[in-house]
Amino acid sequence: MVTDDAQDTGDNAQAAAPAVRQPPRSSLTGPAPRALAAAAAGLCQLLSLPPYGLWWLGPVGAALLTLAVMGARARRAAWLGAVCGAALMVPLLRWQDVLGTDVWLLIAAAEAVYFAPMAAGLALVVRLPGWPVWTAALWVLQEAVRARFPLGGFPWGKLAFAQPDTPFTGYAAAGSSPLTTFAVALVGALLLAAALRLARRPRRARRAPAAAGLLAGAVALTGAGAVLPAATAPAVDHTATVALVQGNVPGVGQMSVLGERMEVLGNHVDGVHRLAERVEAGEAPRPDLVVLPENASDIDAYADPAAADMIDAAARDIGAPLLFGITRYSADGTEREVRSVVWEPGAGPVDHYTKRYLVPFGEYVPYRDFFTRFVERLDQVGSDAVPGTEPGALDMGGTALATAICFDVAFDRPVREAVAAGGQIIAVPTNNANYNFTGQSDQQLAITRLRAVEHGRPAVVASTSGISAVVTAGGRIDYRSPEAEPAVHVAEIPAMTGQTPATRLGALPEAALCALALGALAAAAGRGLRRARAEPARGGRSGGAGGADPPEAAQ
Repeated sequence: MVTDDAQDTGDNAQAAAPAVRQPPRSSLTGPAPRALAAAAAGLCQLLSLPPYGLWWLGPVGAALLTLAVMGARARRAAWLGAVCGAALMVPLLRWQDVLGTDVWLLIAAAEAVYFAPMAAGLALVVRLPGWPVWTAALWVLQEAVRARFPLGGFPWGKLAFAQPDTPFTGYAAAGSSPLTTFAVALVGALLLAAALRLARRPRRARRAPAAAGLLAGAVALTGAGAVLPAATAPAVDHTATVALVQGNVPGVGQMSVLGERMEVLGNHVDGVHRLAERVEAGEAPRPDLVVLPENASDIDAYADPAAADMIDAAARDIGAPLLFGITRYSADGTEREVRSVVWEPGAGPVDHYTKRYLVPFGEYVPYRDFFTRFVERLDQVGSDAVPGTEPGALDMGGTALATAICFDVAFDRPVREAVAAGGQIIAVPTNNANYNFTGQSDQQLAITRLRAVEHGRPAVVASTSGISAVVTAGGRIDYRSPEAEPAVHVAEIPAMTGQTPATRLGALPEAALCALALGALAAAAGRGLRRARAEPARGGRSGGAGGADPPEAAQ
């Protein structure tokens, strides 16, 4: 059966140019099997991520999308990419429906769009020798763009974020999340290349050794990731006694959570007082510092004496500095900063970190005059948060915390810069109260676990209503709170010194891999144009830069 994908080429063209080295051919025929493979690719990526955690499906998903677009025109490949993106993003971002079903589906659709040009690119570069490398680099390019545009980006659902404690995790220590994504996609491509070689007909004796070599490469890449963290681990500087407080909120899962401001503040200062009682009773060691969530006080304690007195009384009771989530409003109330404030007993706020990556339509409304005409409930976002600009390295009780607030942790830059500025333990104050029991908190915790390995730092997550956690520098969870319940926990945590290669190299690995992808796209486009010009001279039919190459087995 000859499909429309391969119809622009044929036996005549193949016979006319027998010396041309041929690309791999997908065994899929017709649009329906290709679409099913693309949808399966998205579902594999979904199931690899929390709360499912079938991490080994990550490479399978990358391989299936490449298989779906092999031999396809760029236009058809783009549609297949959109199918893959929708199969991943629509269920993955289901928790966004707290803002409305329309908002959820709009964001999911916007995220799915990024997979269309990537898939078109995959269909082009898969025709080049060494295609597994170029296809893996294209995944990095897609995620890099998606993490930046528009409105600051939305990197949720990266291939890397399914690998918080797996053999691939170690690549984060060498080159951050982009290198992890590259390794996952490359292993998937090598497995696909091996499978295509074995499926070629007629069989030749030399194909089995070649396939074995590809499989060995996939195994070696996977195994290398497991040893990288040990080879790049920073040293322990000292041990800090760190407490976290999860105060809980009223009305879990409701948009009115932040309307119960005094109750939320009371819950969190009460948690500090309960901790102080346990310390006095000898049931817990006295902490060197206490980490509390984002929005632990949505009341501006800089301007409200009653709120300030409540926080200071808690700090005095525990006898340690608090990292307290406080919303700081402008004088006219139209703008605010989402801060984590270092509150010293008796001295009040002495330092702070302001959240750098804000959630569009949740923490601020871009182009407010335009969007509020069509979505009235956006008026509920009464004041727009403004982003911070400085790294979150905060000194508390003799330890420097690398602080990243909630959505910050999904981006490579905030934690990296906070660690580079001296942070010894990662602190992630967060407010996931609207998303309890939706999987969102599990997804964010997985990202934090990857960040811990990436920078060789243990991490403390303090959430308003869960999930709060303590994560080792190896990505393992030492403590995890229940959701929608108050929780207090004290842990002895090593404060680290020194930097991993990922911290030192910064964005260079991502930039190099993106350049690799762009170079492969340019080479593939140039190759297609040369072939298009050469085909008429041979008397064959031209598929052009976006057409299919002659169908042939994998190399």
